[in-house]
Amino acid sequence: MTPDDLPPLLPGADSALALLEHVNLTQPDQRLATLFYVVGLGFTRDPFLMVGLDNMWVNVGRTQMHLPTQAPQRLRGRIGLVVPWLAELPQRLQPLCAALAGTAFGFHAEGATLQLRCPWGNAFSVHAAPPGQALPGIAYVELDTPPGTAEGIARCYAELMGVPAEVRPLGGGLQRALVPLASGQSLRYAETRAPLPPYDGHHVQLYLRDAEAAHGRFRARGLLCRDHGARDWRFTALIDPRDGRPLYELEHEMRDCTHPLWGRRLVNRNPAQRQAGYRPGEDELPG
Repeated sequence: MTPDDLPPLLPGADSALALLEHVNLTQPDQRLATLFYVVGLGFTRDPFLMVGLDNMWVNVGRTQMHLPTQAPQRLRGRIGLVVPWLAELPQRLQPLCAALAGTAFGFHAEGATLQLRCPWGNAFSVHAAPPGQALPGIAYVELDTPPGTAEGIARCYAELMGVPAEVRPLGGGLQRALVPLASGQSLRYAETRAPLPPYDGHHVQLYLRDAEAAHGRFRARGLLCRDHGARDWRFTALIDPRDGRPLYELEHEMRDCTHPLWGRRLVNRNPAQRQAGYRPGEDELPG
C-alpha cells in the first residue's frame, strides 16, 4: 500500500492520543453552514451546546465541527470524513448548488472518494464508512506542510507528546508524517512545494490519556499558549525538538480524558428520515 492509498481509518494504534474530537473553523454565515453541514452532508447541529448565533457545533458521529461565527478560516489541507451514506450523498448535495451559487462550494467523485469544498473553500475528502459502522465521523486531518518538515514534526509528537509517529515517502523527495490515534483516526502532515497561505488560527482538539507528562514537556519549552493545567492546555507551534526550530503552526486544544466533556453523548439524527413515509423509532442513528 502506498502512502497515497492510506485508508481513512487506521487500525487502532498503541497511542496515548485517544480521540480527535473536533476541528474548529470560523465561518461568517450560519445559514450557509447549515445548508452545507446539516442539509447537505447529513450531520446534526448539537441541540444542547452552542445553539446561539455566535457559534454552532455540528455533531459528526462521536466527533464535531466547531463553527464560530466570524470571518472565515481555511484549513491548509483537507479533512477526511467517513459516512455510511456515501452513495446517496451526491443526490443530497446537488440541490444545494443553486442556494450556494457564488460561494466556493463544489463536489466531484474521485474514484471511491467524494471530494468537496465548503462555501468558504475548506476541502473535504468523504469516504464510505466501514461495513457495520452506522455513525459518520472525522477520520483524519491532513495538513499541507513545507518541504523538509515531516521528520521534525514526527519527532515533535514522539518526543514531546509521547505518541507514536512515523514518516513515509510521498515521492519526488517529499514525505508525510503520520500520527495515528487509538481511535483509528490520524493526523497527517504532507509536504508540498505549493505556496501555503499564512496560518489563520483554526484549531484541532485532541484527547490525551495521562496528559501530565506531555503538558510538562511543552510547558518547559515555553510552547503553551493557554495553560489551565494538564487537563486543558493549548499549543500552536510544532517544533523540531532536536534544535527548537519552528516547523508549522496549528493550534492544538489538548484535554486529558478526565475532562468533563470526555465521552459526552452526541446526538446524531438519521438523515434518511422523512415526513413522507415516516418510520417510528428511526429518527436517531444507533450508536
